[in-house]
Amino acid sequence: MNAQEAQLLYPWGDVLPAAGSTLEVAIGVKWIRMGLPFALDHINLWLLRDEMDGPHGRQQGWTVVDCCVSRDEAKAQWEQIFAGELEGLPVLRVIVTHMHPDHLGLAHWLCERWNAPLWISATDYNTASLSIRGSTGFGGENSAAFFASHGLTNADDLAQIRGRSNYYPGLVPAIPGSFHRMMDGQVVRIGERDWTCISGYGHAPEHIALSSSQDMLLISGDMVLPRISTNISVYDVEPESNPLTLFLQSIDRFKALDADTLVLPSHGKPFRGLHTRIDQLHAHHRDRLAEVMDACTASPRSGADILPVMFKRPLDLHQTTFAMGEAVAHLHTLWFEGELRRMLGSDGIYRFEPT
Repeated sequence: MNAQEAQLLYPWGDVLPAAGSTLEVAIGVKWIRMGLPFALDHINLWLLRDEMDGPHGRQQGWTVVDCCVSRDEAKAQWEQIFAGELEGLPVLRVIVTHMHPDHLGLAHWLCERWNAPLWISATDYNTASLSIRGSTGFGGENSAAFFASHGLTNADDLAQIRGRSNYYPGLVPAIPGSFHRMMDGQVVRIGERDWTCISGYGHAPEHIALSSSQDMLLISGDMVLPRISTNISVYDVEPESNPLTLFLQSIDRFKALDADTLVLPSHGKPFRGLHTRIDQLHAHHRDRLAEVMDACTASPRSGADILPVMFKRPLDLHQTTFAMGEAVAHLHTLWFEGELRRMLGSDGIYRFEPT
């Protein structure tokens, strides 16, 4: 546990749900933990006891929150959950916090298997609809050109990025053909609780977190994580965006929730200390912005030049693409704030220097 984590409270300590099983974290709220084939090797999913009107009257069952990537290992874990954790009841709906593959990947499979509707923000549903048809920000020729314009010049890396044109469809092969829109401020009745939707920006197009103020619970998705900072990236589809500012503004909205709220994050362990964690995330990004500003003051820097400034560990290609997006996001924040100016060199690379 690092020094920042020590400031948070983990009610279950190091206890984790067993594979194919759950851990109840509140009445009618079950925690599932599934493996991912990435450096970030797990995702937390949630089962919420539910009751909804159906074609044959009121029906008891469960709402699933987030789905894991589409792969056989995850399907097998879900089958174990269905057999051992649903108490003989069906899945009534599938909620997805946002469109990233680890959250949306198996939504089509779950919805079809249980004849259950998908609930998601319209922005993320439509972005996912585009992404399953091609690379859209996750690989391919446009992504390679974008990274090259920010200083990633290694020919092998660029060739691999070009070859990742099937990255998103490979993890999210399909999505349901219809959805129920979730919007900021909307109140969703799930079982005995009302959950308020809280939209967030910067990490995904329109991320939806769920807050039950009566029981001080927050399903935070990727907006507030206890151990790592959420990836905030600029992508080729929106090359002059300012996602870090949007993210920091978004997490401040959670300060309106009770400080003792139990946070149920998508990665890491459930924790208390929401306000403390928000302050830590602000401090983290202030420090990174200061490092980036110092580097650009010493000499004009591209996004690739910023990688060793922000990331001290070796990065594989998968991590490098995310790190490039983060580096550009921090440069863009300072650019939008007027602290840096952007110049396009004769080599086709953008570099940033103080105004």
